Amino acid sequence: MITISGLRLSFGDTEVLHGISTRVAEREVVCIIGASGSGKSTLLRSMNGLERPSHGSIEINGHRLGPGEARADLEAVRRDVGMVFQSFNLFPHLTVGENIALAPRKVLGIDRAEARERAEGLLAKVGLSEKIDAFPGELSGGQAQRVAIARALAMRPRVMLFDEPTSALDPEIVGEVLSVMQGLAAEGMTMVVVTHEMGFAREVADRVVYMDRGRIVEEGAPEELFGAPREERTRAFLGKVL
Repeated sequence: MITISGLRLSFGDTEVLHGISTRVAEREVVCIIGASGSGKSTLLRSMNGLERPSHGSIEINGHRLGPGEARADLEAVRRDVGMVFQSFNLFPHLTVGENIALAPRKVLGIDRAEARERAEGLLAKVGLSEKIDAFPGELSGGQAQRVAIARALAMRPRVMLFDEPTSALDPEIVGEVLSVMQGLAAEGMTMVVVTHEMGFAREVADRVVYMDRGRIVEEGAPEELFGAPREERTRAFLGKVL
């Protein structure tokens, strides 16, 4: 589903990703872990065209992102890839249902009634059916993040990207968001998740990628990476966070 080849990305004169290469199979769940500033979020944002690589390429579902990519490829990737950020980014002047229905109406051209029906189904999926006519300011942080997940799913993406989706939440409501993500994984959604939730990575991921200083240091099945990491940098990081 995703092939990343020799990816380099710079901000000004500072290179922050140094030749990243990896693949994500269809229906695979990959968790990216590492210290703050290791390049995890930058790598994730590049998979949706939000950051533009200086060298190398990313191919998602047959569409290529990289220096000189076609506009049609960028638009196709953004249709196929849903993204959930640390902050919820809901439009405060729209109801929950309107937030979810907006992109399908504007981008896919479906009518208001069908978009509303799609929003109702997705809110049921994330356990928030009763909030369809509420405004974002009336939601808790966990509820707002679940709405953000529903909004991303409204475009029926092939891939879901999550950028530390629980980092802005109080500890007691983290579980309600992780439960929704576990459900998506169980349904076979292809997912790439940047996370500090090591328990989630251990239990849900098919593969865990450890990044440090803009490079992939080690990757493997959770039981391998958490149980018997090969690299000293991985062992040092896990020793601090576990």
